[in-house]
Amino acid sequence: MSDNGSDNGIGTGDGDGAGFSLRKATGGDAEFLVDMLMEATNWDPGREAVTRARVLAERRTAHYVEGWPRAGDLGLVAVAPDGRPIGAVWLRLFPHDDPGYGFVAPDVPELTLGVAAAWRRRGVGRALLAEAARRAAEHGHTRLSLSVERANHAHRLYADEGFETVESGVDSDTMVKPLPA
Repeated sequence: MSDNGSDNGIGTGDGDGAGFSLRKATGGDAEFLVDMLMEATNWDPGREAVTRARVLAERRTAHYVEGWPRAGDLGLVAVAPDGRPIGAVWLRLFPHDDPGYGFVAPDVPELTLGVAAAWRRRGVGRALLAEAARRAAEHGHTRLSLSVERANHAHRLYADEGFETVESGVDSDTMVKPLPA
């Protein structure tokens, strides 16, 4: 079940006058989703960066983007006023035998979010999350899941947006957000 909603952009802003908009992610955005997966993976500038080749070679990370879009995928891209993509959120269902890091059930889409470093803390991630949750509910989903390291500032954003920790690992949490029926 892919996103068959309106392709119209959703206007929004970042609080300091440099607005951005959201649009549906398409097959043409596949490489940008890899870029945003890299942003999400390498969120901590104090750690050695994981290479693109490694992310795409390892099944547990590559399956977040391979074959985009496939049936059931839903995604949004945030776009700067000059037309450059600056962030993305996407939802993907995983089976029991190929789970994501935030897997809770095969019928619960796992959310991945990435925002270009220059656009972080400017409302892009929050806008992407809210719209993704709205569209997921429109498509009949009742929950969203994700995995986030507790030291990542995004952890607070997810909690603020209604995600609750359902499982904790050594340094990361699996979080779930219930969606309105």
